[in-house]
Parts: sequence; structure tokens; C-alpha cells
Amino acid sequence: MPEPIDEILIDGHGLEPPEPMQRVFAALDAAQPGQTVRLLLPREPFPLYPLLAQRGWRHQTIREGDGRYTILIRPATPDATH
Repeated sequence: MPEPIDEILIDGHGLEPPEPMQRVFAALDAAQPGQTVRLLLPREPFPLYPLLAQRGWRHQTIREGDGRYTILIRPATPDATH
């Protein structure tokens, strides 16, 4: 299935810290207005959350049934530009 245009997908499985976080911030820097980032990880990225808030992003964390995590990252305000 093709990746939606309004979303940047980062699969962090198999990556060692801090690489998933580095990829997230690179994606956020490159994101177009209206795009979100979907981060897939085998563990919850607690150190990421305050860094996102400091940079004007909010997150929604979903623990999947198999124990993996999906983190949806969006601008803190709907009309925010970055």
C-alpha cells in the first residue's frame, strides 16, 4: 500500500537509539504543512516527548496489541507552521 502523502512513516524497528529520534527530527524539519509523522517502535520513546513539546509538536502514543508502539506526531496547533 502506498504511503499517504499527508504522513511520513518512520519504522524504528531494528534501529538503536538515538537513530529513531534523529530520523524523527529530520522528518519534522522536512515536513510540509499538514503532514504528520508516524513512528513505529518496539518500545515507548519517553525521552522524545519533552523534546517534541519544546519544538512545538504534540504526540499521541498508541500501544498496539502485540506490545509495539505507534507514535503520531503533529504540530501543537492545527494552524502552526514549522
